[in-house]
Amino acid sequence: MTPVPKFGDTVEKAHRRIDSTAYEKIYVVGDVHGSRAALESLLSALELGDDDVVVFVGDLVRKGPDSPGVIDIVRSDDRLLSVRGNNEAKLLRGDKDPDWLRDGDVAYLASLPMVISFDDAGYDGPFWYEDYDGPYRVFFGHTVHECPVEYEHAVGLDTGCVYGGTLTAYDYRRGAFITVDPTATHQDRSSEKIAAVP
Repeated sequence: MTPVPKFGDTVEKAHRRIDSTAYEKIYVVGDVHGSRAALESLLSALELGDDDVVVFVGDLVRKGPDSPGVIDIVRSDDRLLSVRGNNEAKLLRGDKDPDWLRDGDVAYLASLPMVISFDDAGYDGPFWYEDYDGPYRVFFGHTVHECPVEYEHAVGLDTGCVYGGTLTAYDYRRGAFITVDPTATHQDRSSEKIAAVP
């Protein structure tokens, strides 16, 4: 199994930079968590063109009903890019061993970078959005919010799709959110574990 890069690893192993000028539209999407139907609905709503790109902020897998289906969608389309979220890392470390995990999935998840940055939005190591004051804008998932969170230098996109919330994309060019309702609630989560938007 390929070792999982940690934040202290070299940038070449953990970081992928893309040229934002190469794309007409750039969307950044929050945690999908195996919610294939919601992902298909969101991608349909985005109406991607050949010169568009979607960047997922991690947690493509686990908790929802169809993690293999989500992996298949993302890895089969060059316009769809993802970082490795903590749920992907758990699979690679062997902390979780689901029966749906296929051999090709392990190699794909291991190939995902820890960070994707745009030429005009950089990265400077691990940080948390409430304390981060730029100069680069950061898009993140993992922390479930009742709705998208937008600060001057940070945008939170995990809106709890797997828990019955929405699946959220951020239109990087227009500065707008696009959300779709989930088709089902796949896991229960108490309201205390969903962050209110300040």
